[in-house]
Amino acid sequence: MRRRTLLSAAPLAAVTAAGLAACGSGSAGGGSNDSPDSLTYWASNQGTSLENDKEVLTPVLERFTEETGIEVSLEVIGWSDLQTRIQTAITSGQGPDVLNIGNTWGVSLQATGGLLELGDAEFEALGGRDRYVPAALATGGAEGTDPTSIPLYGLAYGMYYNVQMFEDAGIEPPTTWEEMVEAAKALTNPDEDVYGMSLAAGSYTENNHFAFINATQNGASLNSPDGKPTFTEDGVVDGILRYLDLMQEHKVVNPSNAQFDNGTKSVTAFANKKAAMIINQNNAHATIESQGMTPEEFKAVPFPAPADAVDDCASHLAGINLAAMVDTDNRDGALAFMKFMTSPETQAELGAPFASLPVLVDGEPTFTENTEQADMFMEIYSERSAPLPLVPWEDQFETTVGQAMNGMFATIATGGTVTREDVMTAMQTAQDSIRA
Repeated sequence: MRRRTLLSAAPLAAVTAAGLAACGSGSAGGGSNDSPDSLTYWASNQGTSLENDKEVLTPVLERFTEETGIEVSLEVIGWSDLQTRIQTAITSGQGPDVLNIGNTWGVSLQATGGLLELGDAEFEALGGRDRYVPAALATGGAEGTDPTSIPLYGLAYGMYYNVQMFEDAGIEPPTTWEEMVEAAKALTNPDEDVYGMSLAAGSYTENNHFAFINATQNGASLNSPDGKPTFTEDGVVDGILRYLDLMQEHKVVNPSNAQFDNGTKSVTAFANKKAAMIINQNNAHATIESQGMTPEEFKAVPFPAPADAVDDCASHLAGINLAAMVDTDNRDGALAFMKFMTSPETQAELGAPFASLPVLVDGEPTFTENTEQADMFMEIYSERSAPLPLVPWEDQFETTVGQAMNGMFATIATGGTVTREDVMTAMQTAQDSIRA
């Protein structure tokens, strides 16, 4: 099993500019601000609620205003609405000056032409390219192009487990997929409505992440060197079936999890002692504690790969990027704000409440006081993570593959069977829809 590094985590798909829609570029005066003393900022929901985000960000933005004289108008947008809002803003040219995006959307949004390209002059204003973790920066654009976003918050998956439940059963934290399954079986008791694992099996975003991670562990790629989808590779199909079998074959996941359309619901099951394990990103720490568990009651280990895995990938390179709209009328102010938000001071300040990992090469994690856990997540982020396909159709991968998995989990939950052939057919359909 080879150890991954961020510099070689996954091949980056080359994308040419030909044929890319430039919906947001070129419209004069399209930005939402015409004053050098103000900016509008769309932030993604990172905390326990939209209001919590505002409480955390407001003093940070006030500090930026004190330092620069630039007022910032803040709007926090939930993840269920953010991508649609961004697409509408790009199409109309009437968006914010600066905005957060999911880093997996980086190349797709770059291809629209609606975000500001960050060339040498822009990076000089931002403090230089070499400040950022290289593979995190690579999510901002296709290989060989100027990116249109920079990393803001780093995230990585881990496998959280209930310490007391493991100790009572005499089980050690698993280091392989097989050990994880055996532990989940030993801790499953349907009569008491307790299961070994809880999954966000009705969330297409969570499902596509694990399609990718399991495929990568099998040595498979979701895209060819020329940027075409390759969802029907054996490693992809087998990886998806392996994940589905946690509910289907091994029966260690409550069938009701097929209705869990976001990760918070699996966290709730875990916090309520209805599941011994969950797979979630490191920002789950704050949510788990907010639901009543103390830091001593749970721990996390890397999401395990099979014993014979080709690759020990434990997470996709998760996180949030920061971008400026190409139509902003306050370009200098937008770049100053982006530099401020990725400064060491601001990264450290926001890392604790948002439970994020630092995106700077010399950053120190502040999301937990447990140095062992912090170091583990940083190792996953730095050495055992790979970016989702850096191609313009990545968003279509998320929806087609993720929603297909939603449907397969629903079939299993209602007593049906999903075969390898069923998975292959679903992946062929998803692949064909994108290639068309």
